Formats: sequence, structure tokens, C-alpha cells
Amino acid sequence: MIYSNRAEWLAAKSRKVALFGMSGLGKTWAANLLRDEGWFHYSVDYRIGTRYMGEYIADNFKREAMKNPFLAELLLSDSVYIASNITFENLAPLSTYLGKPGDPTKGGLPFEEYLERQRQHRKAEMDALLDTAHFIDRAKQIYGIENFLCDSGGSICEVVDPDDPEDPILTSLSQNLLMVWIEGSEAHTEELIKRFSRAPKPMYYQPAFLAAKWDEYRDLKGVAETEVDPDDFVRWTYAQALAHRQPRYAAMARNWGVTIRAEDLYLVRDAKGFTSLIADALPA
Repeated sequence: MIYSNRAEWLAAKSRKVALFGMSGLGKTWAANLLRDEGWFHYSVDYRIGTRYMGEYIADNFKREAMKNPFLAELLLSDSVYIASNITFENLAPLSTYLGKPGDPTKGGLPFEEYLERQRQHRKAEMDALLDTAHFIDRAKQIYGIENFLCDSGGSICEVVDPDDPEDPILTSLSQNLLMVWIEGSEAHTEELIKRFSRAPKPMYYQPAFLAAKWDEYRDLKGVAETEVDPDDFVRWTYAQALAHRQPRYAAMARNWGVTIRAEDLYLVRDAKGFTSLIADALPA
């Protein structure tokens, strides 16, 4: 770790942190809080949706627009411009592009196309994570900002091997930032599952996990690929995905960083409080 103990962290002239954990536990909330106090906020998901998958997303919009004769004519004559309006707070264009597999009449994608989009996301996420060090330099050189927070996506644990001491992504991150796991409680997990059930959203899955769950779901329901209800599939998979990720997050924290509790993060009100919370997580 770049800060081996509490004293080093508190004495540091610049503080650099990467937050990771389940989506919905406060990573972006904390980043926004710190950004208001002069920290640089690097959002991995925003980088994915703009730098690495922006063209895929825009082209998908255009394909849909071309199905409408009125919009098709305007597009072909360059009379309209279609682009994603992705922001730190609104990542819907990215998740919408990822989509859900299943029945096309219910908005589902053919499974092979869905897998291709998953592969695109995997590569984009890996590249965006490796870009973190570059943005640390940019923050300092262009804006003169020393304190830096990397707001990682919930699927970071799916694109790294936390038990490999030579994992290239975790090596790069840990050499430049303090890796901090936001650990949720069972109550947090239950609330996230309820929230997801109300509004199921596309997400990225580790390939082997996704393939196993796709086959298991279709066997359980006795349906063909084109008969799968997309929302029902992602609802059914979500809780299992969280359970699959939990030990991977824990291994990342054990081997590469430290742990804070989500309920403690929620009590933070400013950069000073955040600094104290991280200090408490480090060895004395």
C-alpha cells in the first residue's frame, strides 16, 4: 500500500484513494462530496462510457433512429446529431447499451450479441482502470489538484484476480492509490436487491458466471433463448451476482488495501471526516 500506516496517510501532502464495492454503497456520493472540497474525481464508468464505448453507444442510438423514416432521412442528410449525454450521475446510456438477453419483443438482445457487448465492456473497464495513473498525473499537471479519488465501477472485481500478486490492474492501482473496500452489511444487500427488483438494470458479469447462470436459468424455466424474459433473468441473477462478488471484494481488500463500513461512510460530511475514516482503517 502506498500509505503503510495511519501516520503516513495523515502526513501525506497528497491523498489518493480508489473506492470499490457494490454499486449503491456510496462511491459516487463520496466522490461528489470530496470534489466539492477540491479533490479530483475520476469515474471509471464515465471513462468507459465516453472514451471507450461512446461510439458503440451512439451507433446504437443511430440504429434505433434509422428505424424511423423521419429520423432516418434527417440522419442521412446530416441534419440531426445524435450523441450520448452521459454524466457522473447519469450512466444510463452505458447500462442501456449493455442491455439484457432474451425475448426481443420484451427488449431483449440475442445472447451472442449480448455476449459481444459484455466483451466490449470488459476490455473497456480494464483499459479505464489502467488509465487511472494517467489521470492522477493530469489532475496535478493541468489543474494543480493533488488529492485524487478513483470511483470504480461495481464490476471491478470481475476483471481482476485479487489472489494474483502480479495482477496488472491491481498492481497499477495499488502503486498509485490506496485501495479501499466499502463493505456493506446484510441489510444493505437486502435493500440493494429490493431496489434492483423494482427497477432491474443491465450490468456486467464475469464470463464463466454469466454462462453458467444463463444455462441454469433456461433449464429451470424450461425456455429457449428467445423466450427468456430479460427483466426476470437479471432479477433472478442479481442476488447471486452479489454473492459471487462479495468474496472477490474481500480478497481485494485483504491482499491489496483496507476496508471501511458503508454505515461509517454515510456519517462522513466533509473531506476531514473522510480522511479520519481512512486513517482508522490503516494500521497504527
